[in-house]
Amino acid sequence: MRILVAEDDRLIGDGLNIGLQKMGFTVDWFQDGDDAFEALFQAPYDAVILDLGLPNRDGLSILKEWRLNKRNEPVLILTARGDVDQRVLGLENGADDYLAKPFALAEVAARIKALIRRSNNRIEPIIAVADIKYYPDTKTVTKNDKNISLSPKELRILELFLMNQNKVLTKEVIENKLYSWDVEVTSNAVEVHVHYLRKKLGKNIIKTVNKIGYILES
Repeated sequence: MRILVAEDDRLIGDGLNIGLQKMGFTVDWFQDGDDAFEALFQAPYDAVILDLGLPNRDGLSILKEWRLNKRNEPVLILTARGDVDQRVLGLENGADDYLAKPFALAEVAARIKALIRRSNNRIEPIIAVADIKYYPDTKTVTKNDKNISLSPKELRILELFLMNQNKVLTKEVIENKLYSWDVEVTSNAVEVHVHYLRKKLGKNIIKTVNKIGYILES
């Protein structure tokens, strides 16, 4: 899952960036309001963590403009603990949830996962296809109820396919979900990860669509 983090406090932003990556998210962190605003139109984000007190363009105006432009990505806003008015304004202008500072990283991750599940119309914290089950909250994969060990990148790709069953995903789409802008991607990275997923989960789990991409059928 790829997350846009808009936070100008270096300590908080750095903690979110490093912590969420360790939890398996792909993160793009922006400290400027203008940059954060434009970023949502440039990459396929699954959710946004938005501080309201950003330089150059404040979080509330960013949120309003996103919603006016039909950007429906779930947004978790960050506010000062006693700033009730900002929380209310944020929710009234399209935010999906809010969290008061200071906060625990585990709660941020849990709320983001819940928002993404809700946006995909998936209430139960489990995704299944055939004999494979994936538990997003614990990053656990089972095949015939036996645990399967996957690398972080393999987990992210499997999650992407499970959340987009019966849809053809191009190599470019997969790369954009898997890697942040500051990562250099080798030309065959996606093919390698898909190869190992097939070895671990079955050769027919992900099918190749000739000259287009890949698909996982339900």
